[in-house]
Amino acid sequence: MRKIGTRRIETDRLILRQFIIEDATAMYECWASDPEVTKYLNWPAHASEEVSRAYVTDLVAKYDKGDFFDWVIEMKGVGAIGSIGVVDCREETESAELGYCIGRRYWGQGITPEALRAVLDYLFDEVGLQRVYARYDAANPNSGRVMAKAGMHYEGTFRRSGRNNRGIIDEVYYAMIAADRTPSK
Repeated sequence: MRKIGTRRIETDRLILRQFIIEDATAMYECWASDPEVTKYLNWPAHASEEVSRAYVTDLVAKYDKGDFFDWVIEMKGVGAIGSIGVVDCREETESAELGYCIGRRYWGQGITPEALRAVLDYLFDEVGLQRVYARYDAANPNSGRVMAKAGMHYEGTFRRSGRNNRGIIDEVYYAMIAADRTPSK
């Protein structure tokens, strides 16, 4: 695993980049304050822009670490609309878990699969990971469709194994391993 940290990634419609403090306003207004966006997540909707600013400040402080990977999803011509990043990185198995969310007005446009594919390519090709996985609340099958569209494969459902803003939930796992992938570059 190469500890190269969060670097800029560009796709046809998106720029994935490090957060800057100025992104806190967009984060709060576009996605972090929306209870519908955070319904299936394990962190509550931000109650104020100050909460978003504190969160972004914490992220920015971590970018010097080579094993920290967290991007703002910026739509070209629009600005920051969501985030995607590694929520757990395991050097001993060269694997990582990803998490993501975007503002509700951008759902259903293929944006999240596009961002996810770009991050998968980066983590496999640049960082050298062997396995990347993600999990979602079984009551939110749209998140599973994002993973499938990005080329990840269903691995199983763990009943009553997780907790989020809805309470105790069934978690569905998707993954991709380096040996099974076709890079999208």
